[in-house]
Amino acid sequence: MNRNVEPAPTVERLLEDARGGDGAALGALLQRYHNYLTLLTRVQLGRRIQAKLDVLDVVQEVALEVHRRIGGFRGASEGEFLAWLRQILGGVLANQIRRYFGAKRRDVRLECDLYEDLDRSSKAMAEPIAASQSSPSAQASRREQAVLLVDALDALAPDYREVIILRQLEGLSFPEVSARMGRSLDSVKNLWARALAKLRCELEALDGL
Repeated sequence: MNRNVEPAPTVERLLEDARGGDGAALGALLQRYHNYLTLLTRVQLGRRIQAKLDVLDVVQEVALEVHRRIGGFRGASEGEFLAWLRQILGGVLANQIRRYFGAKRRDVRLECDLYEDLDRSSKAMAEPIAASQSSPSAQASRREQAVLLVDALDALAPDYREVIILRQLEGLSFPEVSARMGRSLDSVKNLWARALAKLRCELEALDGL
């Protein structure tokens, strides 16, 4: 028996419904970008705070802030929504850092620095896609490339995912990655090469969807 399967709602439709008070639509949006927010949060905390703050606690705080403020969001595209999420994440991270270091006053400059760092990190996520394609694909042009990368990373084996995050997103040198992962330098370089090859395969698979 053939059954008609309804296509998944577009980001634009989810945004419109979420702004209108549809909690299910907002939940779907937050779920769609959960991995994106988690990765950005991890990179920022790794750069700025050595203590092991809970990344998921930060992401949950962002989600609560989005729930409170979604009615005032005026964008209509995925790119605008992601920029808004990064702005909210920057504010939440600034508060976390302020509490961690015992500062009592809000630091607007820190929030601006965090937003700029988050924007750079998001752009850095797209670099493996650009390196793997001779020209922008239809899929990459329809979706934010940073989100495509996060989806592809999620499909990799843990060691592959870790070496790409440490090297590509956190910007560590090979010796630093070696120390962080507890592997020899040659092992890390070989792992990096294999991970990039696998990432390209995953990106091609996503591109074909």
